[in-house]
Amino acid sequence: MSESSLCPCNSDLLYTECCQPLHQHKRHADNAENLMRSRFSAFKLGLVDYLLDTLHPSKRHHGEREALQKSVSNTQWLGLKIIDHKQANNLAEVEFVAFYQDEPVGQLHERSRFTREAGRWFYHDGLFLPPVKLGRNDPCFCGSGKKYKNCHGRDK
Repeated sequence: MSESSLCPCNSDLLYTECCQPLHQHKRHADNAENLMRSRFSAFKLGLVDYLLDTLHPSKRHHGEREALQKSVSNTQWLGLKIIDHKQANNLAEVEFVAFYQDEPVGQLHERSRFTREAGRWFYHDGLFLPPVKLGRNDPCFCGSGKKYKNCHGRDK
């Protein structure tokens, strides 16, 4: 990504100011939402090592690297929408929708659980939720600045 590229997590910040410092281990996420955003960006950019590093150690299993590599290789992620973020002490939940290329556009709607240990946030697990309905006049999830109906929601 170039120095002037917006972050893939749709934060409206430059990648160099948002997820890149986390991906390069220059700092850790201050909260679960920031970790969720950085994990989405890592999926989009194919950063398997970062995904493994931010997965709670109790959830890392034999074959995890290969499964993640297959996922990032076979999925074209388009955008992220954070719906809710709740945090209490060292536990947090983030509800989000991640959109991916499919016909029609696919979505992963999940309520993810995170834990903080020794000052670091980790993805623990998630509960899959039904797809969300997108409004035609809502901003498109891809961050284009266009209305959904004029971008990914246009009739094919």
